[in-house]
Amino acid sequence: MAPSQDEVFEKVQDLLSDALGVDTEEVSPEATLQGDLGAESIDFLDIVFRLEKAFSIKIPKGELFPDDIMNNPEYVNGDQMTPVGLEMLKQAMPHADFSEFESDPSMSRVPELFTVKTIVNYVESKLAAA
Repeated sequence: MAPSQDEVFEKVQDLLSDALGVDTEEVSPEATLQGDLGAESIDFLDIVFRLEKAFSIKIPKGELFPDDIMNNPEYVNGDQMTPVGLEMLKQAMPHADFSEFESDPSMSRVPELFTVKTIVNYVESKLAAA
């Protein structure tokens, strides 16, 4: 039986707290990995490893954090994501909430898409597909 959303959240919360050295209370669903929890690029590899181990799932490179889209000149024009880029990112990240990002798809706002809730949604989708 798959774990409940609360159980997934609690496990992700503990995992992120350990990985990023923050208090569990700081790891709320709305917290962003970089802005609120202080994650750096090297932390993303550790987070992927910990998620794979904690949930017995496989996370292919670029699936949870699709940096290939953000580094493609076809999808990014200056500091703005192109409409095609935005659609590609939405397809790559169906687990993320784009409601606020769509109004201003600047590259500086991309880290706002990576919230604790985004990770919980991703894990739930991986567990459901297993």
